Amino acid sequence: METTTLKNQIATPFETQDYLGNNISLADYKGKKVLLTFFRYASCPFCNMRMQLLIRNTEKLKNAGVEVLVLFASSSNQIKKYAGKQNPPFPILPDPNRKIYKDYMINSSAMGMLKTMGNMKVMMKMMASGFFSFDSLPREALLPADFLIDENQVIADSFFGTDFSEHMDIEKILTWGKAENA
Repeated sequence: METTTLKNQIATPFETQDYLGNNISLADYKGKKVLLTFFRYASCPFCNMRMQLLIRNTEKLKNAGVEVLVLFASSSNQIKKYAGKQNPPFPILPDPNRKIYKDYMINSSAMGMLKTMGNMKVMMKMMASGFFSFDSLPREALLPADFLIDENQVIADSFFGTDFSEHMDIEKILTWGKAENA
């Protein structure tokens, strides 16, 4: 269930560095389709499970013409310690002060945290994932979000998670990329 939408709005531009120190600007992706995905923290096991899914689907995403940009509300050092260990083939952007998060109206929700913790299936999957760390214990109940940004830097679709593990379905992203290529 979406709490808000930014659909059909111009994507808010940003310039920053990825966790490896490379300069990244959303404007550099003009003419390309982009999945802009916001995660919680680099130590979040749910976020790292989603990162694995994106990594496993990298070829499919590329074939669909979709570039991936990932943001974490963490420092570069935290990203290197956790999410960066997965060696993703796409940029990961640290935003510990959440400036870009605010620009894209990313929410926090205590109810979202409770919803996550009350879902035994999701919790068991997370515990078995190998990504659990005591650093991942909830600080602020930040929720994930995904944005599909078209070649003109317009938000074609947005999805705001209602719990820690909820993201836009990967098949929806692939279908969008392929449809836009046709």
